[in-house]
Amino acid sequence: MHALVLNCTLKPSPARSNTDQLAEVVVDGLQREKVNVERIRLVAQRMLERMDAMLSETDAAGRPVAYNRVAGVVVTGNEDGAHHVISEISGALCDIGYTIPGQSWTYWNKGPGPGPSYTETAEGHEWSAKTGRAMASNLAAEARALADNPIPAPSG
Repeated sequence: MHALVLNCTLKPSPARSNTDQLAEVVVDGLQREKVNVERIRLVAQRMLERMDAMLSETDAAGRPVAYNRVAGVVVTGNEDGAHHVISEISGALCDIGYTIPGQSWTYWNKGPGPGPSYTETAEGHEWSAKTGRAMASNLAAEARALADNPIPAPSG
């Protein structure tokens, strides 16, 4: 099994981003599930727009190329909105054809207003790590289920 982690941070390389740090929990969990992980860092917010092009691509069986692939979301920030971001990105990934398992997300959110970022405080990390480990486990389990019983090509 192979996982691709797209880090859509706003920080340029090589600076460590908050999202990088939290995604590391998920990567570690996936690796414990014997998943090979590749990481790509995108310093852009156009990832979903570019992925829309996948809608017209199909595999040899006529399925959209995102079928039988799972996806999840990691969010960090200093203000409200983590659930909104997770739902918007998950919905867009589902539209493209990805399967979104339950609890396939984790987030860290300090709350509204200014305050420290993820890398500047330990507050809330335990909960974020716990949900990140659950995310990794659920993504791997769903990917195995789809490998054993793939979604068929659309009929008609």
